Amino acid sequence: MPVLPRTPYPIVSSSRLAANIQRMQALAQHAGVQLRPHSKTHKSPVIARMQLEAGAVGICCAKLAEAEVFAEAGISDIRLPYPINPSNADRVLALLDKVTLSIIVDDPAVAEEWAGAMTRAGKVLNVLVKVDVGFHRCGVNPAAADVVETIARIAAMPGLSFRGLLSHAGHAYTAESPYALAAIVAQETEIMTGLARRLREAGVPVDEISVGSTPTASFAPAQHGITEMRPGNYVFLDRTQVALGSATYANCALFVEATVVSRPAPDRAILDCGSKTLTSDGARGFNAFPGFGAVFTSPDAAGPDASIVIERVSEEHGVCRIPESSTLRPGDRVRVLPNHACTAVNLMDRLWLSDDHGALAPLPVAARGRIW
Repeated sequence: MPVLPRTPYPIVSSSRLAANIQRMQALAQHAGVQLRPHSKTHKSPVIARMQLEAGAVGICCAKLAEAEVFAEAGISDIRLPYPINPSNADRVLALLDKVTLSIIVDDPAVAEEWAGAMTRAGKVLNVLVKVDVGFHRCGVNPAAADVVETIARIAAMPGLSFRGLLSHAGHAYTAESPYALAAIVAQETEIMTGLARRLREAGVPVDEISVGSTPTASFAPAQHGITEMRPGNYVFLDRTQVALGSATYANCALFVEATVVSRPAPDRAILDCGSKTLTSDGARGFNAFPGFGAVFTSPDAAGPDASIVIERVSEEHGVCRIPESSTLRPGDRVRVLPNHACTAVNLMDRLWLSDDHGALAPLPVAARGRIW
């Protein structure tokens, strides 16, 4: 008998992981767009190579430190859909010697600083302008009277190669229904293609229109004019994606193996996974579920036991409300589907890949904690 890791530990189904990668690649090909997955979900060069071998054109990273890990591992095409400050010009210049790199800008003054840094170094940096399509986080306002003039000014700056437009409809995660989700996608498409058309009419070439999130990915075939999609969560999926209709439990690849460590009351059980394992994220979506993860009492279960609710998490404790008739006892094992796979993975030093026979192999989370 193989020695199992000590709980709690993250376990990933290799077959589901592979199926999720192939499914999204097929969707992108059907939609006629390039797939550039966001690696912030898995933070693993090994999984990134699986995505590239399946047909992805490159990857996205959230921060420069993540990109540095992937570049060191030989990943050669990296996009940072994040507003990198020009104080990091030395790191960007170092990456330009190793990979094809692109970043986003949404401020002409910041773009000028990048243009100056690249010109002084004799380099050219690929940039896309981030567009706010309703999430109201980063991005230029597409309704601003001077938006075309602003982007044209950025596109003309020396040292920069303007590639196009990029958006993230993150508000899709708060959609209240499938119809609301479809409306968000339609609005994103209209904003992005409309702005691209206005730029082209003003003589500014727009080669790329990049969008991306896992909940909106299935709509890609209807997003005419889009050239690239950037989902990330799809490799593992999670309870939020189930709540949004983007996945079924049978698609979810990442779980946390946990042990019941206490049953201090007939209606309460304690798991050895708390906020330092599952995070404190709640499940979002139009079918939002209560608690901090879905509990499966058997690896072969088709779905979670809805009578078990992880009502509270402290650092190392998952406090579950259970029926008094439950047979759970200290020492029993369960599997928990996290509400949010991306944040849970960032808490782990390694994942454990499980084949169809249950054999486990460690996979380091190489870019874990690379937040700078």
